[in-house]
Amino acid sequence: MRAIKTSILALSASLALAAGAPAGAAERVSLMLDWIPTGDYAPYYAGIASGIYQRNGIELRITRGNGSGDTLTKLAGGAADIGMADISALFTARQRGNMPVKMIAAVYAHSPHSLFVRKDSGITSFAGLEGRRIGITPGNSHRLYFPAVAAAAHTDPNKIEWVTVDGSSMAALLISGRIDAAPFYSTNFYYQNKQAMRAGRELAFLPFVEAGFSIYSLSFHATEATIRNRPDMLRNFLKATREAWTAARANPQATCEAHVRMVPEVALDDCLGSLNATLGFIFTDHSAAVGLGGISDERLNKTYEVVASAQGLDAQLNPRTAVDMSLLPANP
Repeated sequence: MRAIKTSILALSASLALAAGAPAGAAERVSLMLDWIPTGDYAPYYAGIASGIYQRNGIELRITRGNGSGDTLTKLAGGAADIGMADISALFTARQRGNMPVKMIAAVYAHSPHSLFVRKDSGITSFAGLEGRRIGITPGNSHRLYFPAVAAAAHTDPNKIEWVTVDGSSMAALLISGRIDAAPFYSTNFYYQNKQAMRAGRELAFLPFVEAGFSIYSLSFHATEATIRNRPDMLRNFLKATREAWTAARANPQATCEAHVRMVPEVALDDCLGSLNATLGFIFTDHSAAVGLGGISDERLNKTYEVVASAQGLDAQLNPRTAVDMSLLPANP
């Protein structure tokens, strides 16, 4: 990752010079992902390469994450300016740890949570997970949601074993059969299944949406101090990000070509498979109604209801206390 970060910084600097931007005109901003830099995140890397962030006054640096809980903990500790994490992990961290972090924009307008399984495992439903082992990373939002999913699917969660593993080894453990299911966003299916097929296996996935999960999930977050002290930076970042999403939708091929130049361990077809799926969660009828990155009270309340029920949180708390949407650009 050090090489990736170095290339990002070098490319950002060269773009600034090419654009004739004065030295120091752009503000250095660090973004921590919630996962490894797959094609899901191509708009942000391509936004750096194309100069979108630079033109909006942002010199963006990106680092990988290891699950939503880990990203939020590091964000609160000052390891990044902005973090990508599931809103469920935020609700839980704020109540249980008084974490001074808020959501500033939605990434996905509804949840892509799912569990990947091997086709030869015979698991075709959530009930089929009873007696099996599911891999998980600390604070992973799939684990937070699963009790509600299990209840809706008439599955006994007490008959399922959760195994804590490193996020980077999750797919390999699933493909080798050392775990029976692994939590991924459905946007990851293309490249994970390709990896399995190389090993003579094939994957399937169980989407949480089948249990009625039309809820918010992956979001951008910042500490309350950053919101208070650097609002213009956050506004510029969110404006640039909207532009990066729109550019990715207009030209996925160019977006992924830029991404794989900066993250060469991601294959172009893998990037396109993930990006095209990801764009389907960003550009939806819901996001068209509330604005890219925006939220509605109805869906926010539903999201909190699900999380609070699953995690034993205060059901009476107003979830709006965990968000600050004032930094989003006005809807076009």
